[in-house]
Amino acid sequence: MNDQTLNGLDAPRGCPVAHGSADLTRLYGPEAATDPAGIYERLRKEHGPVAPVLLEGDIPAWLVLGYRDNRRVLDNPRQFTRDARIWRDWREGRVEETSPLIPMVGWRPDCVSQDGEPHRRLRGAVTDGLQAATARGIRRHATHFANKQIDAFADAGSADLVADYAEYLPMLILTRVLGLAEGEGRRLVESSAQVLKGGEDAVVHDERIRQILGELAERKRTEPGADLTTALLEHPAALDTDEVVSHLRLVLIAGHTTTSNLLARVLQLVLTDVSRLSGLVSGQLTVSAVVEEVMWDTPPLAVLPGRFATADLELGGCPVKEGDLLVLGLAAGNVDPEVRPDEEVSVQGNQSHLAFSAGPHECPGQNIGQSIIEIAVDVLLHRLPGLRLAVPPEELTSTASTWESRLDRLPVEFPV
Repeated sequence: MNDQTLNGLDAPRGCPVAHGSADLTRLYGPEAATDPAGIYERLRKEHGPVAPVLLEGDIPAWLVLGYRDNRRVLDNPRQFTRDARIWRDWREGRVEETSPLIPMVGWRPDCVSQDGEPHRRLRGAVTDGLQAATARGIRRHATHFANKQIDAFADAGSADLVADYAEYLPMLILTRVLGLAEGEGRRLVESSAQVLKGGEDAVVHDERIRQILGELAERKRTEPGADLTTALLEHPAALDTDEVVSHLRLVLIAGHTTTSNLLARVLQLVLTDVSRLSGLVSGQLTVSAVVEEVMWDTPPLAVLPGRFATADLELGGCPVKEGDLLVLGLAAGNVDPEVRPDEEVSVQGNQSHLAFSAGPHECPGQNIGQSIIEIAVDVLLHRLPGLRLAVPPEELTSTASTWESRLDRLPVEFPV
């Protein structure tokens, strides 16, 4: 079989079959770590809105690059399910249980892994639980921990706002939401980062997270509190232990990594543009407007895992087969020239970006993340007047994995 045929059917030119090609682009490795945006644009030129790629372990997938194609996948769970149990490469034994893809793509008993009525039952429990847990003071928790983090470096006159602020702040807040001790939250930062980073340690760190959260769930059965864990255990949907732990894991990893990354990018944008910084300080610009801009240009998840075709179909001119894995290029879709021909045009007031996903699985905790970031930026600028970037903007670097691109450091100076 050559790259232009699939089971005897002609494949569109420029869109080779995702399976069996030795020269497909890898979404991992040195090039992917340093220039993911360049890879997306090269793939768009070569293949159009959908491109065949290889994930870790050289597992084939379709990367969806087009905005409208991403929306089609996200909005149609009957054609593109989140249920990984139909993933052909996994069913046929080409994906090991120790693969770093499993923590990100594999099936779990949570709402993200299911569609239809099972999804509605579980998502309803999570949504209710988050509302109950966060209504008791998410902004108060964010203010407390933001000040506590700043206290650690406020007298030094300098800091790295990635390592000293953005990297830990969301997790510390989530420990209160979930009912964890603060010390446990600090340990979980490393494990959450490793799951997103991939590599051979991803599964080990994923198991560490599940162990800590399993112990939390058992503790909360006898010591209930005003937290998400207790809310899930007591919800009328009657979640079993595996379902409770899986949803705590989902909220922990998704809530921390995306909010941490987004906070760092918002601070980067503010500190590399004097007009934005002065606008925030003077009140002429809101943090939410800056967040919106970052959501378009550098979404916290660049690639969203994953969907699986429920039947043979065509997407973006490509012959997708039943059981094929698709990963959603949120960053690429946001800059699709078909819907955004000029990236320099302001997107203020336009919330149709893909950063929160879309459709039935759209992120249920986006308002929580927004609140954390607004408080984090406001407290920082209030506590450290005169805050400025300590290096030229062009010296700021990022490192990417398959799923995200994270700012390496954000050194700042301020008068003391």
